[in-house]
Amino acid sequence: MSDMRIGGLASGMDIDKLVNDLMRAERQPLNKMEQDREWLTWQRDAYRDVNKQLSELDTLAFDMKLERTFNSKSVTSSDSAVSATATAASGNGDYTLSVEQVATSAYNYSRNPITTDGRTLDPNANLSTQTGNFKHGLTLGETFSITTYNEDGSKNTQSFNVTGDKSLNDILSEISDSDLGVRAFYDKSADQVMIERTVTGNFNQDENEFLGAEIGFDGNAEFLASTLDIKNGDNSSGTWKLNEKGGEDAKFTYNNGLKITSHSNQYALNGVNFQFNDVTDGNVKVNVSNNVDDAVDKIVEFVDKYNKVIEDLNEKTDEKRYRDFPPLTEKQKEDMEEREIELWEEKAKSGMLKNDSVIEGGLNQMRTNWYTPIQNDGAFTMMSEIGITTSANYRDGGKLFIDEDELRTALSQDPESVHKLFSGTDANPGVARRLEQTIDNTVQSIEKKAGKSSTVDNSFLLGRRIEDLNKEMDDFEDRLVQIEDRYWREFGAMEKAIQRMNQQSAYIMQNFG
Repeated sequence: MSDMRIGGLASGMDIDKLVNDLMRAERQPLNKMEQDREWLTWQRDAYRDVNKQLSELDTLAFDMKLERTFNSKSVTSSDSAVSATATAASGNGDYTLSVEQVATSAYNYSRNPITTDGRTLDPNANLSTQTGNFKHGLTLGETFSITTYNEDGSKNTQSFNVTGDKSLNDILSEISDSDLGVRAFYDKSADQVMIERTVTGNFNQDENEFLGAEIGFDGNAEFLASTLDIKNGDNSSGTWKLNEKGGEDAKFTYNNGLKITSHSNQYALNGVNFQFNDVTDGNVKVNVSNNVDDAVDKIVEFVDKYNKVIEDLNEKTDEKRYRDFPPLTEKQKEDMEEREIELWEEKAKSGMLKNDSVIEGGLNQMRTNWYTPIQNDGAFTMMSEIGITTSANYRDGGKLFIDEDELRTALSQDPESVHKLFSGTDANPGVARRLEQTIDNTVQSIEKKAGKSSTVDNSFLLGRRIEDLNKEMDDFEDRLVQIEDRYWREFGAMEKAIQRMNQQSAYIMQNFG
């Protein structure tokens, strides 16, 4: 088909307009298919929105199965020197302890400035250029080793080479990046090197090894002992004393009798995780109790989400369908204002999920999940026993109401039974488990109809119908091209006939007129 056609020269008729009018009528079935495809696309997206809401509710339902949701704890301390956190398994009550010593990290450093008086040391320059800047000299080519200790007393030893193509910071970085669990750095202002453990505690229990140092090395290692002036011990008094500082365990007494040590400033007792921030002046009392407010907030959040989903889905299945407002085609939109399009599509999109059996079935089952008794060994078998009831007004569609006073009482007196009511077991599922199963079944049924964003169109019902429509529309477009070509051929033949008639008429008039 030519993109440019001129007709009506012989007949004087507007052939282009005539063909366009005829093709407008021919396109009506295509317009209907376009509207059907748009409707199916809207419906697919509406189903996916339902699954999104159900998935959000499913996430909260999962939290309702967890013990920590109902047994969250509040912890208070009489002194900031000791803080604590508690898990759902923590025992309630007072915990009394005193901290005699906090755990510290071991560290050692240069006894004196390491740079020659009047010189400037560049820690980033190659050592081969800095030999004269070290007060106690520098021997290149030396290898030294550092040893640290693990919690079980085992050793970590690593060796380092002092070569001229390395800088001081290069070697200190190698030490820091090793598996020794130490960091080393040079401070230019103090003109000293610091080397320290990255963990607290006393792991070297043998004073015959490096005088009990946590960061041990051979005293004959010139780079550490002489060049950097870092020594394991001092014998100036005739008796060897450890130069290293820190490296101490935390020491505390629990309940005025049990003396405990810890490599770190954290220690767990009966599910309570204590943090030692400072030495205490006498006993500190830490109290652990049920955090009823937190549990109530989580249950209220879950019920509010459930009510919102119930309300939205009931509205979708009850929404009126306006069949006189089909989706607009692109050509129809061209002749309308933006506000007109918006109002039209508001009507056109109404009722896409009206009376949907899958959604209505899911809603009915979710309502049943709430009021069916739960078989468990706890104190409660019905949600109404903890203050959660279903609305008696059928217009509410199964919304839930919470008596917070009853709920708080149940959580204060027996949080475990409240947990069992929501969670249950695989054999006797609680409300949360029932809802999870109902949601899962509903989501899977909807996905068979509408798929999800990651699935291909031919794997779900609406996708296949959209694909079929796309093929029909492509085939119909090809047919319209043929029809338009036929119209132009027919009008072209008419033009030729009229032109011959006009020529014959002119010939007769010229010769016999």
